[in-house]
Amino acid sequence: MPTPAPHTPHDILATLVAFDTTSARSNLPLVDWVEAFCRGHGAAVERVVDATGQKAALWISVGPSDVPGYVLSGHSDVVPVGGQDWSHDPFRLAEVDGKLYGRGTSDMKGFLAVCLAALPEMAAAPLVRPLHLAISYDEEVGCLGVRPLIARMRAMGVAPLGCFVGEPTGMEVVTGHKGKHAARVTFRGKGCHSALAPTGVNAVEYAARFIDHVRCLADELAASGARDPLYDVPHTTGLSSIVHGGTALNIVPDRAHVEFEFRAIAADDAGALAARAITFATGTLAAEMAGKDATCGVDVAQLVAYPGLDTEPDSDLVTLAKRLAGRNSHAKVSFGTEGGLFRVLGGVPSVVIGPGSIARAHRADEYVETAELAACAAFVRRLIADSAA
Repeated sequence: MPTPAPHTPHDILATLVAFDTTSARSNLPLVDWVEAFCRGHGAAVERVVDATGQKAALWISVGPSDVPGYVLSGHSDVVPVGGQDWSHDPFRLAEVDGKLYGRGTSDMKGFLAVCLAALPEMAAAPLVRPLHLAISYDEEVGCLGVRPLIARMRAMGVAPLGCFVGEPTGMEVVTGHKGKHAARVTFRGKGCHSALAPTGVNAVEYAARFIDHVRCLADELAASGARDPLYDVPHTTGLSSIVHGGTALNIVPDRAHVEFEFRAIAADDAGALAARAITFATGTLAAEMAGKDATCGVDVAQLVAYPGLDTEPDSDLVTLAKRLAGRNSHAKVSFGTEGGLFRVLGGVPSVVIGPGSIARAHRADEYVETAELAACAAFVRRLIADSAA
């Protein structure tokens, strides 16, 4: 695909949206284009390829290499469009009344477009601190691609001063998000004709008891758990969201699957809460099932796990973010980002700030406003100026 000219955020966003980077697909066409674009503007580029060779992350650097600087971080993948009723082609940018429609415009190719459009200005500036762009893959399916990217960053000896994760916040400075742990629990029962139900082991009924256990933990957290008023839901949450089991009304089901999650504020541990629920399944319920038939039991598969983010509001990074954004306030969000991983795995303090709205993400007719891109561009320009001071 040819490089757009001129290199405005609008033009680059049109190019990025045209790449179908749904998580189930390879992101290499987009990576190839971005790498060529960045090298064409004199940036140093490190490609981090996954085990399949079909996905890659990019670590892009401008400026001196012997001092710490700042990271602008975003993911290249998007969620599917199947089953959604779009008014526009989701992979062709459409502008209507100051709104730019397309899959990933808010989440989060709009941010990436602004950062890439600023590369010429970065390269021309007398930077005394470097600026890095971190572009990951498979964020939407568990924040997978940023982990090897952070590992490569550390292997290169890079220790940034801070990271700005460009998830859609309407350019509000976000200092925290909840951590998440999700798993699939499979109950292996013993099928039989429903007329002989007592001789079987009903996997669906055991799954129901597990679901109730998760619900009771969630109710306990909602009623008397720790609170953080900066979140729209100020406490840790838990729920079961996907359930499959049974084949016919007159057959005792021999299989049932439950997918559940906990999203935790900083005062709680999502992994520990999930472990409590899993212990109930693999201990109490599995023992009861095996007591009825030795072939019965419980299997567990982890689905998603990432840490939360809780950056001190009076930290240097938050103070800088507020100054660059022209804001005095800060907030927290319940959705997850790669910020927690940069903090935990990379030791890099992080804030979340980017154009768009999470309310528009993952749905039909996703869009970002041109005014939001302009505000993000102003933020990046001020960061460049600060890094050249």
